[in-house]
Amino acid sequence: MVSKARMAVSLGGIQMRNPVNTASGTFGYGWQFEGMYDVARLGAITCKGVAAEPWPGNPAPRVAEVRSGILNSVGLQNPGAEAFCAEYGDYLSGLAERGCAVILQAVGHSVDECKAAVEALDSLAPWAAGFEVNVSCPNLSRGGKLLGGTPEDAAEVVRAVRPLTTRPLLVKLAPLDVSNIARACEDAGADALSLTNTVNAMSIDVHTRRSRLSRPTGGLSGPAIHPIAVRMVWEAAQAVSIPINGIGGIETWEDAAEMILAGATSVSVGTANMYDPASASRVVDGLAAWADEQGVSDINELIGAFEC
Repeated sequence: MVSKARMAVSLGGIQMRNPVNTASGTFGYGWQFEGMYDVARLGAITCKGVAAEPWPGNPAPRVAEVRSGILNSVGLQNPGAEAFCAEYGDYLSGLAERGCAVILQAVGHSVDECKAAVEALDSLAPWAAGFEVNVSCPNLSRGGKLLGGTPEDAAEVVRAVRPLTTRPLLVKLAPLDVSNIARACEDAGADALSLTNTVNAMSIDVHTRRSRLSRPTGGLSGPAIHPIAVRMVWEAAQAVSIPINGIGGIETWEDAAEMILAGATSVSVGTANMYDPASASRVVDGLAAWADEQGVSDINELIGAFEC
């Protein structure tokens, strides 16, 4: 659908033709969805997380369907930056040329590993519009606590990677202490924030008395966490002036519109891609119709327009 309203947004310097992005880990590397619709009609895609070196991920079972969502413990399996760019670079470069911004997520189990990932991707992927650093990973060098679990730790990661690229830097936050961690990331040099990541959760098979994953807990995503994510986007928007990419249980354009009203500049469709592969494309059309229905000339007029 062509809207009368201008739909383009800037996510910390990443120019998007519309506010619709995809969440890392739920959309592969983009090409997997080309048979469903023209992926280039999205504002951006965020690729599955990439480290400097290959990671095998966690043992199976890695995913379990739960009520109103999915529980996962994939462990950020990836081929490493060099192999990723060699195998998928041509497609992603072409996608960028077709007008869809390509955001690469950099992952690491320590500050040094995050630095290595950003440095490698910055060198190997000139077609990337920007980088998203995931500070929700466990920091194995510090006993497994989250890389960005405190404002101080999150700021340390951002300060370490900020000098390694001149392109926009997003930080993906865990669903905790959002306001304070968001402010710390902004102060340390982040251009935008992505939130929220999955919520730590647990599911037990009552017949076997064992976890339904290979580990006791995993990350819950999907419709079950949507109201939590909307609240966190709103809290972060009150705390910072940099743009926010809203993530969490977005299935429909109404879900996306809620995020925008709460303060998100863009939104990422995540788990819905797994059971409704054309969902992100429909969100694009729905937001365009909503902007017209709201009588605005620019979708940016609706960012943070929530009234209590």
